[in-house]
Amino acid sequence: MNAPVNLEQLLPLADHRHLDHLEEEAIFILREVAAAFERPALLFSGGKDSCVVLRLAEKAFKQRVAGNEFKGKLPFPLVHVDTGHNFPEVIEFRDRRVEEMGERLVVGHLEDSIRKGTIRLSHPLESRNGHQTVTLLETIEEHRFDVLIGGARRDEEKARAKERIFSHRDSFGQWQPKEQRPELWNLFNTRIRPGEHFRAFPISNWTELDVWLYIARENIPLPSLYFAHDRQVIRRKGLLVPLTEVTPPEAGEQVETAQVRFRTVGDMTCTCPVESPAANAADIVAETLTVTVSERGATRMDDRTSDASMERRKKEGYF
Repeated sequence: MNAPVNLEQLLPLADHRHLDHLEEEAIFILREVAAAFERPALLFSGGKDSCVVLRLAEKAFKQRVAGNEFKGKLPFPLVHVDTGHNFPEVIEFRDRRVEEMGERLVVGHLEDSIRKGTIRLSHPLESRNGHQTVTLLETIEEHRFDVLIGGARRDEEKARAKERIFSHRDSFGQWQPKEQRPELWNLFNTRIRPGEHFRAFPISNWTELDVWLYIARENIPLPSLYFAHDRQVIRRKGLLVPLTEVTPPEAGEQVETAQVRFRTVGDMTCTCPVESPAANAADIVAETLTVTVSERGATRMDDRTSDASMERRKKEGYF
């Protein structure tokens, strides 16, 4: 019988030329953003994709002094929309990472939108994920951002695949798929009228596997939720719903403890873990090689309502 393959030992020996190409493309896009816009910002939720984009931004704009240590400041602030229902581990990681880097963080609080009356919840435990759009657009208007850099990838969901690298948004913050601008030969039309803005996605051409290969190669820090841990969950409609104060068990449901990890992190009311023993990035690379369902399809309750749910939210101004 053959000995089991130790992927953690093999990863440093792998051919990383495709990652080098993706990294080079992403850095080029980030520098195009900085050159073309007056008030850019980088969306940073503490999730794995935004952590990768943050590392790419460090490489694009900072001086590398040793290992993964960088000197200097990014030419834009970091922005996060806090729903008030984010996982505490992610918020703690977000604040710690920003402090370590010495960067400026702008937080748009959904609670502020509720107090202003621009968001009205039908009940206290309603998912706040879709309502983030209102707070995001209010944050853009308040700080006059003309482009937001995000970590969306085309392999995540069907609506993501329709989006350009430079995604134009009208004066209402809305996305119209039929009005996206051509991007032939990496030439980007970034002209905007007053009140309009762009979303820029440097890792559009990456896959979930690419992201984890890059995290492993670069040793990028992530929230602990991404790795195997024991958590109380409820089995509901084919998903593992984490037991939290905003996702309590329903009548007749049983709470159990399972070894899980999160493939994506977001609002607690709609983000589910998957059963997994993967304790590090190399383990997750091995798992990702075998998955057949996208991370959103496997873990996001709000994307299961219909095939058009993400596209509808994006047209309203969602990430």
